[in-house]
Amino acid sequence: MPTILLTHTPDMLANYYGERALAALRKLAPVKLNETGRVLDAQALAQAARGCEIVVSDRQTPGPAEFFPAAPDLVAFLRVAVDIRNIDVAAASAHGVLVTHATPGFVASVAEMAIGYMVDCARHVTASVLDYRSGQDAEPRMGRQLKGATLGIMGYGAIGEYLAPLGVALGMDVLVADPFKTVTASGVRQVALPDLLAQSDYVVCLVVANEETENLMNAAAFAQMKTTAFFINLSRGNLVDEQALAVALDKKQIAGAALDVGRAADQKPSLSLAKRADVIATPHTAGLTPEAAEHQAFDTVHQVTDLLAGRIPAGAANAQAAHRLARLKRA
Repeated sequence: MPTILLTHTPDMLANYYGERALAALRKLAPVKLNETGRVLDAQALAQAARGCEIVVSDRQTPGPAEFFPAAPDLVAFLRVAVDIRNIDVAAASAHGVLVTHATPGFVASVAEMAIGYMVDCARHVTASVLDYRSGQDAEPRMGRQLKGATLGIMGYGAIGEYLAPLGVALGMDVLVADPFKTVTASGVRQVALPDLLAQSDYVVCLVVANEETENLMNAAAFAQMKTTAFFINLSRGNLVDEQALAVALDKKQIAGAALDVGRAADQKPSLSLAKRADVIATPHTAGLTPEAAEHQAFDTVHQVTDLLAGRIPAGAANAQAAHRLARLKRA
């Protein structure tokens, strides 16, 4: 019977895997937990993976090139997340190890966070709460309603497609910029990115992070936005030139920002931005709801089920190179 290593630290295990998924995984095969209390680096991961055919990894645990030759027992490396950029898929393929990713079960959760951010920015919710919690009497400040405002969605993937009709339902003018999609949804207009930046009251960044989109939101991009507009990032920190964002805020080129991601550890917002009064920040928790976490955890349970049955699981990134899969048939 194959053995499974679950790399999650206790906190990650509770938040991003959960008891139900762990119980389901244990019904399939013996499960070894990460009991070190820390994120495993390549050497520690290789040591922990001894005797384990399957690794189920949290998003913080990397799979670098040096790990795979040090893990001779490994057959499959499963990721409880969509993002597998910190897994060296080429190195895994060279050693015949299958790599998989989960599906985006956090779509509704992240889209709802975007709505919450817009309401917070428009109605000064966080600012008032902080005043009251500090013992001060919060001063009433004029807010804005979302109805009639313009929502600009950068990137029309699963979250963008879910968010757009929510904006329409709220009475917003919804713009979408995505050069790789043709948008035909009712009430949604597709425009070029410069037009979206220039017209939107709320710019929500949901663009896929890759080499081409590194620092997509730079000084030139922020300069195109309205001085009354808010920038909201719910994608990845490397899409934003953080110095350029800080300058835009300092110069009042934009009204403020809301950030769930950034360039700090585990894609959290950088403290230099998060501590600002004109920024609302949360620690990469837009997708942290029981429904979203359990969805992705059970993706890996289903993947293990398929592997043990001799099937290539959904989410496989390098199935053709995964020659070690034959070992599971003999187990």
